[in-house]
Amino acid sequence: MQLVNGIHFNNIRGDIYGGLTAAVVALPLAMAMGVASGVGPIAGMYGAIFVGFFAALFGGTPSQVSGPTGPMTVVMAAIFTQYTGMFPDDPMHGAAIAFTVVMMGGLFQIGFGLLKLGIYIELVPHPVVSGFMSGIGVIIILLQFGPLLGQEGISKPLLAAQAIPDAISNMDTISLLLGVVVLAVVYGVPAFLPKLNRLVPSPLLALFVGTLTYMLFLPAGSTPIIGDIPTGFPEFSLPTIDMSLLMTMIASALTLAGLGAIDSLLTSLVADNITRSQHKSDRELIGQGIGNTIAGMFGGLPGAGATMRTVVNVKAGGRTPISGALHAVVLLAIVLGAGSLASEIPKAVLAGILLKVGTDIIDWDYLKRLKVAPKAGILIMITVLVITVSIDLLLAVGIGMVMASFLFMKRMTDMQIAGMSAVTKPGEVPLSDEEEQIMASTSSQIMLFHLSGPMSFSSAKAMVRRHASIAGYKIMLLDLTEVPSIDFTTARALEDIIIDTISAGRHIFLVGARPDVCQMLKDQQVLRHIEAGNMYQQRIDALHHAANVLNEAA
Repeated sequence: MQLVNGIHFNNIRGDIYGGLTAAVVALPLAMAMGVASGVGPIAGMYGAIFVGFFAALFGGTPSQVSGPTGPMTVVMAAIFTQYTGMFPDDPMHGAAIAFTVVMMGGLFQIGFGLLKLGIYIELVPHPVVSGFMSGIGVIIILLQFGPLLGQEGISKPLLAAQAIPDAISNMDTISLLLGVVVLAVVYGVPAFLPKLNRLVPSPLLALFVGTLTYMLFLPAGSTPIIGDIPTGFPEFSLPTIDMSLLMTMIASALTLAGLGAIDSLLTSLVADNITRSQHKSDRELIGQGIGNTIAGMFGGLPGAGATMRTVVNVKAGGRTPISGALHAVVLLAIVLGAGSLASEIPKAVLAGILLKVGTDIIDWDYLKRLKVAPKAGILIMITVLVITVSIDLLLAVGIGMVMASFLFMKRMTDMQIAGMSAVTKPGEVPLSDEEEQIMASTSSQIMLFHLSGPMSFSSAKAMVRRHASIAGYKIMLLDLTEVPSIDFTTARALEDIIIDTISAGRHIFLVGARPDVCQMLKDQQVLRHIEAGNMYQQRIDALHHAANVLNEAA
């Protein structure tokens, strides 16, 4: 039995168990993300509910579970601090603008999906992704040192790093004790008690152990706690746009949208690998955009596809959007009925859980391969990591993509240059016996300028230089038989070569131009320099004609 958008009931038992298990894992993480963002634990819950529900219903990855993630939380923390800081006398107005940015980010994601940009996001090379994700992991770790030691959290990673010595000198031993207990659970249970971890996920177990330790064995008020958490359904809020900040809001929204798109589609690839299925990237972007837009309207954190929750869902049997939607419904039921029970959770407990999240996000696999990884890739990874931590996340990805693009262009240029041959003697390029005889009989008076592979702007100058390096010939055969495509710059470079050849009093023949290449040369008016009788499809025909011209001249 199947419904719209890929939802069916063929796997209902697995989907129910997967949704319930994902909700159990999401509960402590959503609250921890909310606290880390500076908005509050309820905002993390609202984000998990709305992004999780609508991204599941409208997205393109059936088994994916969405909600607040480490990267999105880091960006939201910066956005929330930025806009509330602009209105110190009216922080609620700044918060309203911050959540409007979340809505705008969701709308941008919908636009990305409608414009079918999903495939381009999948083209981000691994060193860029590795540096970016490792940078996010480092940021989360730095931001949690303060709360782990009983100090106030700091939203900027470099400031948080600078504050670590002071936090250590003024540490609250009870907070540190609780943090150590939590870290022992989240790291120890999966390693030494895997069966228990499958029954009760370690983050949830750590939340219960840490909170009960505080409530049963430690004095009340001895460590900072979450405090009162609102219960009930969230209030709907309309967008708040300050025209003087519009461009800044758009830039912030694009950061959220781009990061959320990358984060979600990377998780979609993980889900594909586990389930051996294929996600629909553009529809996934639309689903994530709808979820984030609605989350912003109800004061929820922005979210994306969450790798750990998705993997837990799939391993528990979840395969369709029912599991992701059910996970959101379960979280909503908890918010409506049990929000007050979470008020006693110590902040150090959530900090310990987030430290584990941060270390999990770091790409340890790539770091282990540094000795054998290409040096250019290592440089890109380190650059992206440093810029992510020290300056800006979106700028880091942008610079990483530029570096990777230049590296790719250099490799392509080398391949294109290797495919250029300007020869006057047989044996330098593969020729038939008859073609070799003609070349040999003309005593190097025919120059075969042979190009191979797609030619682009990056090799245009090298092409002109290669042509200029050959002298003494009387006829040039411009052989484009193995060239499937050229761009505008290549067409202009070929025109320069043709004009230089003709200006030197030499003949030129065009050989084997394919329809697309011929059309580009025609559109750029390059073919007007070549006589119609000097254009051939077969190289042997052009060589016969060239040999006849030389014989007549003799």
